[in-house]
Amino acid sequence: MSYLDCSKANSYLAEYDHKDGLSVNELLNDKYGGGLTYNDFLILPGFINFDANKTSLETKLTKHISIKTPFVSSPMDTVTEADMAISMALMGGIGIIHHNCEPADQANMVRKVKSFENGFITDPVVLSPTHTVADVKEIKEHQGFCGVPITENGKLYGKLIGIVTARDIEFHTKDDSPLRDVMTTDLVVAKKGVTLQEANEILRSSKKGKLPIVDEAGCLVALLSRSDLLKNQNYPFASKREHSKQLLVGAAIGTRPDDKDRLALLVKAGLDVVVLDSSQGNSVYQIDMVKYIKSTYPSLEVIAGNVVTREQAANLIEAGADALRIGMGSGSICITQEVMACGRPQATAVFRVSEFASRFGVPTIADGGIGNVGHIVKALALGASAVMMGGLLAGTTETPGEYFYHEGQRLKRYRGMGSIDAMTANSTKDSKAGNAATKRYFSEGDSVKVAQGVVGNVIDKGSVRKFTTYLITGVQHSLQDIGCSSVKQFHEDVYNAKVRFEKRTAAAQLEGGVHGLHSYEKKLFSSS
Repeated sequence: MSYLDCSKANSYLAEYDHKDGLSVNELLNDKYGGGLTYNDFLILPGFINFDANKTSLETKLTKHISIKTPFVSSPMDTVTEADMAISMALMGGIGIIHHNCEPADQANMVRKVKSFENGFITDPVVLSPTHTVADVKEIKEHQGFCGVPITENGKLYGKLIGIVTARDIEFHTKDDSPLRDVMTTDLVVAKKGVTLQEANEILRSSKKGKLPIVDEAGCLVALLSRSDLLKNQNYPFASKREHSKQLLVGAAIGTRPDDKDRLALLVKAGLDVVVLDSSQGNSVYQIDMVKYIKSTYPSLEVIAGNVVTREQAANLIEAGADALRIGMGSGSICITQEVMACGRPQATAVFRVSEFASRFGVPTIADGGIGNVGHIVKALALGASAVMMGGLLAGTTETPGEYFYHEGQRLKRYRGMGSIDAMTANSTKDSKAGNAATKRYFSEGDSVKVAQGVVGNVIDKGSVRKFTTYLITGVQHSLQDIGCSSVKQFHEDVYNAKVRFEKRTAAAQLEGGVHGLHSYEKKLFSSS
């Protein structure tokens, strides 16, 4: 038997009438099978010619907002409040703050995120020399800082005469002492017009905690914080507004008339992107709300949804949506498909909607069914620009709620927004008003609440900042195996059929997991 010339192995591939594996269109061809989930297929490996840590995960969140990592935390009341939103932004993603709370409370959470890390603080808290130490302590308690500039009239653009820091009041026992008696008057300042880079260098060399920015008359016009300088060093890929350098943050609202008042508070607090939160987004209520937001707040980005079909997507794209959220019934705590007989397997949904939306330049977010790094990569492969995570982030330190122990394990509660617990949270005598959960499922006026979610417990995962680092590294290595050095290239190579896929039988899925062992320990990651 004679063999072919080994030195020409690549040239002989041309003898085959198609490339190994399936294209994404062949994989998702409805004629040859039903809807697919993430576990129903694999991505075939490609050629590696770059280091994993060089892989770019930068992606589009909406038409006009890009983020460094394709991670979005879900607007669930056991997942995202201010702490989660801050951490997600620092890690290059974004958090969407839930709205199962009072509008003022949600706005305060947005404000807390926006004030966490700043470039030039253009609206700093300012006090006068007649204010007292008690006033500074109150600011510390409610806003988390106590470095406060002092001007003659206690207002921005007033004559700067001093600054009060934590060191000035740390051991001061008389709360009624006027600030003129405790403030620091030996100030290092920068002149109006200084660049952020120049101001940071002054701050670094002066070893001061705050750098006031003053005009030619010595009046305060802005402030820069040393703590933000340190955060910039520790989190170089943080999601920020280009000009203000404030962290990006999103928030969810419903589609009822009173949500317009809620939105006004959120916009005033500095909101960057709003998510219209509905289990079924193809409704006259959401279409009208998208149009209202785009006409009232033209610069505010709107993520609409949820949708799982091209027809649903078309209505929201036409209304002016800046991005679409995909998923119906695929979350780990969601029972919509079971109870309502309505929804779609998530892999099919992500591909069908993303393919259609991409023709209009509208990014998509895969929401639901994300249980591991592989699912994130598969969602991106099917056209999603980002993934929204609830259950995968649940149980981390930054999620709302307290830890408790059960049978020796440290747990946290995690509930679906369609659960009875969520639907009855913060309920009032006015049952028709409903809350965020009932509005999401159009059931605020129902005398009987039909659950579309459950309540469960999840194991402590530690800080989301460490966990997200694991997700980032995992996705980078996965793209390296596939042979794509960026999310953008990944999308292009899938579209051009260069990236190939394979369907998995039940036996193949079993083979791809841990098997054949008496017992084993599964650690997801280690960090030095």
